[in-house]
Amino acid sequence: MHDEYSDIPELADRESGRSLIRIPHEQNVPFTPRVRALVDTAEFQRLRDISQLGLVSRVYPGARHSRFEHALGVYDNVLRFLAQLRKDDRFRQLVDRHTAEVLIVAALLHDLGHWPFCHPIEDLALAGMPPHEANAARFLSGDTELADVLRRIWQIEPAEVLDVLVPRTSTPQLRLLRSILSGPIDVDKMDYLERDSLHCGVPYGRNFDKQRLIQSLVLNATGDGLALTHKGKTAAELMVFARYVMFSEVYWHHAVRSATSMFARAFYELHEQLDLHELFGQTDAAMIRRLRSAASGGPWSKLLSGVFGSQRQLYKRAAEFGHGDDEGHAVYNRLAGQPYASVARCAARLAEELATRSATAVSPADILIDAPPAHREVEFAVDIYFPKQDAYRPLRQVSPVVDALARTQFDDYVKRVRIFVAPELRELVSKATWIRESLLQTP
Repeated sequence: MHDEYSDIPELADRESGRSLIRIPHEQNVPFTPRVRALVDTAEFQRLRDISQLGLVSRVYPGARHSRFEHALGVYDNVLRFLAQLRKDDRFRQLVDRHTAEVLIVAALLHDLGHWPFCHPIEDLALAGMPPHEANAARFLSGDTELADVLRRIWQIEPAEVLDVLVPRTSTPQLRLLRSILSGPIDVDKMDYLERDSLHCGVPYGRNFDKQRLIQSLVLNATGDGLALTHKGKTAAELMVFARYVMFSEVYWHHAVRSATSMFARAFYELHEQLDLHELFGQTDAAMIRRLRSAASGGPWSKLLSGVFGSQRQLYKRAAEFGHGDDEGHAVYNRLAGQPYASVARCAARLAEELATRSATAVSPADILIDAPPAHREVEFAVDIYFPKQDAYRPLRQVSPVVDALARTQFDDYVKRVRIFVAPELRELVSKATWIRESLLQTP
């Protein structure tokens, strides 16, 4: 098919096999001179030293892949999406060559604003904390090297890319681009499920038919988002389930959440001593050094040493409460979605009560509570198109699997409230039968 998309160098090189770079697993990614110019900027190179999964590597040793690698994978996915969607007349009428190139750049730069350990920090919902998408503006605005490359080589204004990443205006065209980048079936999710699964050494995130999904892409009824033809229904179901299992077995694995809780509590207690703007421009290693320096000599140093020190000493799970538990649901309902300050106060009171009841020295840093944050994961609200009837129907209406997950609330079953304690206190806390009632009584 020859159209204006045929003149986009990245699509042409993907079809011809020219100018490729390899990323895991045996993935050939087009690497044109203008893509290289973006990748070689200092702003993009920073992503080499920011882990995609942060603290997950403390439990899954192979999970050390970077946001740099993930960004290349997302960029490759957007080329695959464009190769399919260019066959759709409505898409071509809405998205011209320049807009398609803005989308390509936005996919490559979608994680530009990520700082180290971004998601655990965002879940704290600290006052004045910018979302990581908004943080991208610091690297795209002004006279940065990246902004210069966009203007000079791509003929794209940085503000065009930012409007995709951080919505400022709303048009059908922009809503469509955002759906491709961050929606129920998007280029980001399609990469991280597969890549995280690969590096963690588990099969869960790769058990869906990526090729079938992409071949099934069409526009939705209103033309401002993605839908799937009926031939992609099974592949969509598998992707929904892959995401559910990855959250259950990897992202919310109890030991991963232990490390996350240790980091989160230390950051929460230390953040007022830190220059967050400076910190959020640093790499993993630089942030760790700064945090450990700020914690030195205080009670929170123990948490950071346990996660980042020469000897890994993760806190132990002493209790767990789930939405579907007969006895645990009341505690879950009490703590899930609460502001982190309330959760931290609850943990501190628990430490005080344990010290009083057991006549044992208990530090405020010895007991942590991990509770699901207020924000919920994106649901798979995508329509399935049936061409014979010329009708769109929500996936959950035509899929008992997706309907079950939607009705039981994805978050409520993969995320749990857990009590983590310093290893030396595990036996003491496990015998404390009063904890559940204390958590329910805490104001």
